[in-house]
Amino acid sequence: MVNIKIRENESIEEAIRRFKRECERNGVMQEIKKREFYKSPSVLKKERIAETKRKIRRKMLKDNRWLRNK
Repeated sequence: MVNIKIRENESIEEAIRRFKRECERNGVMQEIKKREFYKSPSVLKKERIAETKRKIRRKMLKDNRWLRNK
């Protein structure tokens, strides 16, 4: 939960800006987007597997580039 205390002589716009920044830092918007629609467990598993494959591919590409430069 994000709490913002309005400072003395602070405009509403500045307080809203600080609130948005804190929400961004705490990942509130990402969580809202993530939970916007229900995803079945099988879909979540497929997404996790795909993400893992992407990470492995990126790591291999990075290692290959590093080895070529040596």
